[in-house]
Amino acid sequence: MTTAPQQTTETALPSDLVERLTSRAIAGGAPSVEVFAPATGKKIGNLPQSSIDDIDAAFATARRAQKEWAELPVSKRVAIFSKFHDLILSEQKTMLDILQTESGKSRLHAFDEVLDVANNSRYYCKVAPGLLSKKSRGGAIPLLTQAEEIRRPKGVVTVISPWNYPLALSASDALPALIAGNAVISRPDNQTALTALYAIELAERAGLPAGLWQAVLGRGRVIGDELIKRTDFVDYTGSTATGKTVAQQAASRLIGCSLELGGKNPMVVRADADVKSAAKHAIRACFANAGQLCESMERAYVHEDVYDDFVAAFVSEINDMVLGSDLEFNSDMGSLTFSRQLDTVNEHVNDAVAKGARVLVGGKARPDLGQFFYEPTLLEGVKEGMTVFREETFGPVVSIYKVSSDQEAIDGANDTTYGLNACVFTSDVSEGRKVAEQIKAGAVNINEGFAAAWGSVDAPSGGLGDSGSGRRHGTEGILKYVSTQTIAAQRIHPIAPPPGVSDKLYAQAMTVSLSLMKRIGLK
Repeated sequence: MTTAPQQTTETALPSDLVERLTSRAIAGGAPSVEVFAPATGKKIGNLPQSSIDDIDAAFATARRAQKEWAELPVSKRVAIFSKFHDLILSEQKTMLDILQTESGKSRLHAFDEVLDVANNSRYYCKVAPGLLSKKSRGGAIPLLTQAEEIRRPKGVVTVISPWNYPLALSASDALPALIAGNAVISRPDNQTALTALYAIELAERAGLPAGLWQAVLGRGRVIGDELIKRTDFVDYTGSTATGKTVAQQAASRLIGCSLELGGKNPMVVRADADVKSAAKHAIRACFANAGQLCESMERAYVHEDVYDDFVAAFVSEINDMVLGSDLEFNSDMGSLTFSRQLDTVNEHVNDAVAKGARVLVGGKARPDLGQFFYEPTLLEGVKEGMTVFREETFGPVVSIYKVSSDQEAIDGANDTTYGLNACVFTSDVSEGRKVAEQIKAGAVNINEGFAAAWGSVDAPSGGLGDSGSGRRHGTEGILKYVSTQTIAAQRIHPIAPPPGVSDKLYAQAMTVSLSLMKRIGLK
């Protein structure tokens, strides 16, 4: 492994930029916290925190703004986010600098987030007018009943987003909610709050009225309950344990929630796979954002016919990776974001080795590069009883297993309580699809790690089991933010026996009518 040049600037980010962005937060009523750049250890700034009064003020402002926003034609709301799309792309240098500094990720992996937000903006600007328009529905009695479906915004949506993909998981969830006519209260993680605040700034530059998209700041355990007490819908991305708590709190208020949680994602390499191509693609599948990605692969099931060749090719690819934190497109992997992530990675690898696993490549921290750097690592001989076997590592660690058949690979892939993402490498896509259909995961990529399914924003994305519930992307990604209202107008006569017709004769006539409707194919 080689290293890219490291960041050498005297300050993590320009102080005037930090001050401008933090002033946008609805915060200051609670003591501020210091935030540091994970790759360099340099201080980013003091981040104000939100009190209960701040949260009350944010929701009061949001509810006032939302009433006027919901009255605007969808076309006008879309026009604003069309401009937002353009600004996300044109202002990407500043966004990438902020993203990298706050998270420690490589510039290419930061650029993935810019792509994601622009992609979602384009998609929802295109489909929202049709999805949100009034719909005619089949009435109870043909010709006599006229039914319409109206889709109305929920009101104020709370988006609780994590630190690992702070732009994609805040802006890409907020924008369909806003296009649908809602206001949004974001609670970004303290570590990466400036990224979300800059996205809000760009949205307002695009024409979004002030007060519609606001950010409150604070640790989830401090302000999370207060947000859920006040919101009309909650969108949460994070750990499975916290997600279950969010679901319980939302259920107690009878409000909806959408949850994307953890994963222990499997990769299958079939006997017919091009091992060199698979190994090259596996680098991105496993080590994007130093493995701090719910969608990344942590388990690899490789057919015995190609196992040795794949391992050799994968080890070679890992050895060729460039590690670094420079604010340029010159590294393949950046830093972990927190000391706790580094601790987890160390614990998982050390536990596995102590119990008999072998490190094929990597396996150690790199303090010479930065305080939280850890080498991309491949483990062989991982078994039940080792922590890394079942628990999500959320770091650059992959366990590899030799299998004798597709079925053994499928069984291994499904031996988990999670079900978020998976991938299959094969030369026969039709056979790959057969394998994919048997893997219990919300998304399965063929000959790609995660970007093919994730980037197909016309299709829903989400998890099964301990990986969550609800979906982002696709029609479900915007319709979850609306409530439906049915208005039905009855003509000529109510749905009841006409005068002079007995209840029995009415029942017989309706029975014949229903049978006829089925025969001629009416809804």
